[in-house]
Amino acid sequence: MDITIHHFPECGTSTHTLQIIRDAGYDPIVVEYMKTGWTKVQLIELFGAADMTARRALRIHKTNAKELGLTAEGVSEEAIIDAMVQFPKLVNRPIVVTEYGTALCRPSEDVLELLPKWPAGPYNAKNGTLLIDEEGNRVDLS
Repeated sequence: MDITIHHFPECGTSTHTLQIIRDAGYDPIVVEYMKTGWTKVQLIELFGAADMTARRALRIHKTNAKELGLTAEGVSEEAIIDAMVQFPKLVNRPIVVTEYGTALCRPSEDVLELLPKWPAGPYNAKNGTLLIDEEGNRVDLS
């Protein structure tokens, strides 16, 4: 199965999501978008496939989103996407694409919804709590 992860190696959530994918036995295509950048068309397609808005994908923490005025009410989707193209770090991560769907995987265990095969249990979430039990069943973290 083809899996693509739009990944930022300095992000713990992105790194943990990538590890879950690899521990499940997959060899994903890793797109380090801080190196490659984004195109407007690419972002529009990704957000459409994930059924999310650019505002929902906007990363505010540790970015210049507020300084650019992107968090203000009424800022258009187009303006947010244009800023994301100019400043790739504004896109929250990781975004994972599989034949089962496309999603912003925050928290990292959201990637399990996109994988038909999971890592062998027991397997822990990023915060150390049990995510997959010994029998391979997902543990409810709520």
